[in-house]
Amino acid sequence: MKGSREYDPELRRVYLEVVDNQLRDNNPPETRRTFDRLRSEGFGEADAKVLIASAIAFETFQVIKSGTPFNHDRFVRNLNRLPDQTFED
Repeated sequence: MKGSREYDPELRRVYLEVVDNQLRDNNPPETRRTFDRLRSEGFGEADAKVLIASAIAFETFQVIKSGTPFNHDRFVRNLNRLPDQTFED
């Protein structure tokens, strides 16, 4: 997906690796469901993974910013919002 934001290629690679691991392990299963949904909506494999990676990155940022544990429910709600990336805090 193209965008105007600059990004760190290494960080992008790490987040995409997380997506691949979640898909491979089916953990959490919501990642696979989201991937399959996005693919059925016409997104290519790479774009679907980038979208999911954005939800993972957002949740990671929330954990670091607030010092609180990973919030599975918020993560799933944000996966369900994709491709809309106006994530819930």
